[in-house]
Amino acid sequence: MKKIYLDNNATTAVHPEVFDAMLPYLKDEFGNPSSIHWAGRNPRKAIDEAREKAAKLLNCDVSEIIFTSCGSEGDNLAIKGIAESKRDKGNHIITTKVEHPAVLGACKYLAKTGFDVTFLDVDSQGMLDLEQLKRAITSKTILITIMFANNETGVIFPIDEIGKIAKEHNILFHTDAVQGVGKVPIDVKKLNVDLLTLSGHKIYAPKGVAAVYVKRGVRLVPLIHGGHQERNRRGGTENTAGIAALGKACEIALRDMAEETKHITALRDRLENGLREKIPYVRLNGHPTRRIPNTVNLSFEFVEGESLLLNLDMKGVAASSGSACTSGTLEPSHVLLAMGVPMESAHGSVRFSLGRGNSAEDIDYVIEALPAIVERMRSMSPLYSTAAKQAANITFSESGSCSH
Repeated sequence: MKKIYLDNNATTAVHPEVFDAMLPYLKDEFGNPSSIHWAGRNPRKAIDEAREKAAKLLNCDVSEIIFTSCGSEGDNLAIKGIAESKRDKGNHIITTKVEHPAVLGACKYLAKTGFDVTFLDVDSQGMLDLEQLKRAITSKTILITIMFANNETGVIFPIDEIGKIAKEHNILFHTDAVQGVGKVPIDVKKLNVDLLTLSGHKIYAPKGVAAVYVKRGVRLVPLIHGGHQERNRRGGTENTAGIAALGKACEIALRDMAEETKHITALRDRLENGLREKIPYVRLNGHPTRRIPNTVNLSFEFVEGESLLLNLDMKGVAASSGSACTSGTLEPSHVLLAMGVPMESAHGSVRFSLGRGNSAEDIDYVIEALPAIVERMRSMSPLYSTAAKQAANITFSESGSCSH
């Protein structure tokens, strides 16, 4: 059976060059990078080089990169670390209703410990109202944390404008850029961000490694206390192999981004247009242009998304109904509901997220296979039968023939 992977926002396959870069630190170069003897020197050098590569991708100083175990840890470090360090200055945090669960979870936790959190709305295309953000700011606001790109819809927020607003009010600004890094150019200086999170397994590195950019001069309380690693900002023996892999992935992203973006955008548009031409009652969730190149989220009316995914899986196609972190729940996407998508449509949504390994043949296979699946599932829906009859009557009437 043909296997097609269209769930790259959940995780990516390790790039061959990244795999080769991490191998030495899983075997011969096993030393603790904190050791001063011969066994620790090469691992320490590998971490230093990886930090340089991550910093180059983001256009920041090497001292501003902290390595963590995952994006969720990075988000928690940034949000809780700032909250604790600024507790005597204020207790107000601003975020949005469509953030990744790592951000929402951290903010909801802080809300239970004395912090006041404002969750901003989005419009029907998943876009943010900057005027609402400005109105939410108070004298006690210490942090704004808003994602760079949404993991479910791919919608890109106006981070540069948010950064300017935060800077004007002397408020620290964190962005979860896990879905943006490596897909579009990101310059932390131009964006006016104080903290930024990225994750290795979203950019063809392995799971278990991530990084946080922390602007020089920004103080945050560590989430993990222990040794003096990461300039006393994150205790624990470093994951040398994972960090070396992340560094290589950052290097490749900088090298290949322009070419990959062109390739993947063309495939995404081919998929979206092909499906919308062949299948009626399909809704695009998100903004048609202001989104990352690889993502399209579609609602197939009158079908249930999980069943659709299972049928795709039987055809060898891997896709998603939203965030991998919320799979297993029967609740519809909190992102789509925040956008005002009706409950039934939210339940019928599928996220296709493309990657470097996809081809035009993959896309054409999905365009060919999915219409029959949707039609078969809709044939069992009385709601679809009613809608189809109504559409037929309207078409019959507009053609100039007699109508009832």
